[in-house]
Amino acid sequence: MGALSLTPNLATWGIAALATLGVILRPFAWPEAIWAVLGAALLVLLGLIPWQAALEGVAKGTDVYLFLVGMMLLSEIARKEGLFDWLAAHAVRAAKGSATRLFALVYVVGTVVTIFLSNDACAVVLTPAVFAATRAAGVKQPLPYLFVCAFIANAASFVLPISNPANLVVFAEHMPPLSQWLATFTLPSVLAIGATYAVLRLTQNARLKAETVAADIAIPALGRGGTIAGIGIVATGAALIGASAAGIELGLPTFLAGLATALVVLAINRGGLVEVARDVSWGVLPLVAGLFVLVEALEKTGLLTRLADWLGHAAQGDPAATAWAGGALVAFGSNLVNNLPAGLLAGAAVQAAHVPDTVAGAILIGVDLGPNLSVTGSLATILWLTAIRREGEDVSAWAFLKLGALVMPPALVLALAALLLV
Repeated sequence: MGALSLTPNLATWGIAALATLGVILRPFAWPEAIWAVLGAALLVLLGLIPWQAALEGVAKGTDVYLFLVGMMLLSEIARKEGLFDWLAAHAVRAAKGSATRLFALVYVVGTVVTIFLSNDACAVVLTPAVFAATRAAGVKQPLPYLFVCAFIANAASFVLPISNPANLVVFAEHMPPLSQWLATFTLPSVLAIGATYAVLRLTQNARLKAETVAADIAIPALGRGGTIAGIGIVATGAALIGASAAGIELGLPTFLAGLATALVVLAINRGGLVEVARDVSWGVLPLVAGLFVLVEALEKTGLLTRLADWLGHAAQGDPAATAWAGGALVAFGSNLVNNLPAGLLAGAAVQAAHVPDTVAGAILIGVDLGPNLSVTGSLATILWLTAIRREGEDVSAWAFLKLGALVMPPALVLALAALLLV
């Protein structure tokens, strides 16, 4: 009986692994969403997960879908109205012809955007702006600047609870007060952000030294639509901070802010709805839905119970060692199934096991920072990849992994060490 009951579990784990591999490698150049949806559909068709449970899994991502749609609407409106071109011109002027100064400037801006608008917003909103900046500056190799958008989106994503939707998933209704959050995560965040910058700067140094950056470029005029888009982005950041302080889920406020901004701009322009809707990356939504179904199926195999039992037992014996092991395991595991579903599993295990705050904090750091290893580690990185492909750039999974293997481990070790010191 034991072997028979294990067979469906093995099948579920195998399908989830193959689906994730499809998302990573994109066989036949099919979009990532197709592989996630195929894996979810196969689980249902084979009876490995009831269709009702699959729908429950899809429904768990509702807040994430709303958040993403709101951010993508904001980004698309801002791009079409020339806000990114305007900001890019100012950034290039501020760089004063220095490639390294422009690199540092992009990093600082990316940090601020991630902290106050979330890591997904950094990928969706900042990446087009950086493209515009490098294009305006006559940069021949934009990838060093684009890598900043990908890596800082995860490195700065635990400064505030709103900096990453996964933070809300891990702590759920047990979210600590903001003062406690800052006391716990400020030093680990500072070290993670600093270490990520240092490694990125070292690895990209040769490219930056060989680059020439235009110092004096024209500043394009910013119309009413672009101004409203900018106001909408700032207002969204304020709404997210307010919602987080009030314990409100972030999806609906973000969606409403993005929709309102888009509708006002479209009303001023008297049209353009079809163009905006056509250019939004809707494929991200079925990708997220498919990943949530995969996690729901993994939960049905008893994986959550095993994780909770292991966490609870280990934390009782040696909390510090459990924090190191849990943070590291989740960091690397997030790259196998994406950190949002991994955060769901890990968060549920944390709540079920009633582990110490140090262990819960280490797991959150693993969920947030670990995805800097691979392109599938976080939704933010997948959104970033989608954004750069729209501009004619691409980074293979292997190329990102080689860089991520240098960037992520030092930041993770420093952040976990700082957490344990705090």
